[in-house]
Amino acid sequence: MGKPTTKDLAKAAGVSLATIDRVLNARLGVRQSTVERVQKAIKEIGFVRDMAAANLARSKEYRLVFLLPDHDDEFIDLVQGAIAEANMSMAHERTNVSIIRAPSNNPHQIAFVLDNLSAEDVDGVAIMAPETPQVRDSIARLDARGITVVAFVSHQLTAQTPCYVGINNEAAGRTVGQLMGRFTGERHGSILVLTESMQSRDSQERRLGFDSIMAKYAPRLRVCASMENYGDPVRAAKIVKAALSAQQDVVGIYLMNHDIRETMQTIIAQGTPKETIIIGHELTPQTRAQLVEGTMDAVITQDVGHMVRSSIRLLRAKAAGVETLASQERIRVEIILRENMPEES
Repeated sequence: MGKPTTKDLAKAAGVSLATIDRVLNARLGVRQSTVERVQKAIKEIGFVRDMAAANLARSKEYRLVFLLPDHDDEFIDLVQGAIAEANMSMAHERTNVSIIRAPSNNPHQIAFVLDNLSAEDVDGVAIMAPETPQVRDSIARLDARGITVVAFVSHQLTAQTPCYVGINNEAAGRTVGQLMGRFTGERHGSILVLTESMQSRDSQERRLGFDSIMAKYAPRLRVCASMENYGDPVRAAKIVKAALSAQQDVVGIYLMNHDIRETMQTIIAQGTPKETIIIGHELTPQTRAQLVEGTMDAVITQDVGHMVRSSIRLLRAKAAGVETLASQERIRVEIILRENMPEES
């Protein structure tokens, strides 16, 4: 059985094809009760709009933007690669995706960049930035200008309109807590925690989830205050070296930040015992290498390609005034060990 067509939808809703076209394209002149009837029929028959055909028919090209931090690390490289791949695969769907950059720890500059986006040039923007009042207000102004928004990787809970694309970060933190508690056995000692910035919602939620599990199941372990590197790998190396020198009872290290090269070099150079449990985030070339070498024990990751494609689908759907399938856009928390590490694509 083929997927439902607009004719099937018109029949299910009891309206004409012209009415279906007006509802799908958010045009005026349709009673609210009719719109609701069509939306109900969409859910009942599982109708999914063929965006490529619709865009071609309307000569519509979607112009989408990803706002990324202006520092480069292996995770950002993966995101940029996934965007380039999506651009190639979606060219026939009349969708063009570009990248703009802003310093992640300067909310005023992020707001400035967002405020300079024009609805004449941009239909939607995926924002990867810490949650701040300045970013929240810029999102409200984007919405007022008719530019759709999704929060990418890090949630923007105080903003009114954005969807969020990324893993459940509190669940990810709880997962790390379970692994840390189990992998350390019955040992007592300290756990170091390193992140880019505790201003980011993803870091806050990961830490909250991690702490809840450690307090409940591993009270024998003392979790130290979060150390922030502000996206500076040199600073990361310095503060980790200082922490390892000051804390002689470290049994575990939780790396919430993406760029771990200098951090891991410092950990190894400090002669950290091999039995120290190290768990990080995102499957990058560096974390792959550390898993293979046995210097990292586990990585919590998310499918970057899925996240990028999901963001694009959501931005296009919001711009077109249509719904998406929630199950299709859900991003899973994945646990990667040396033994189950997928091959590089």
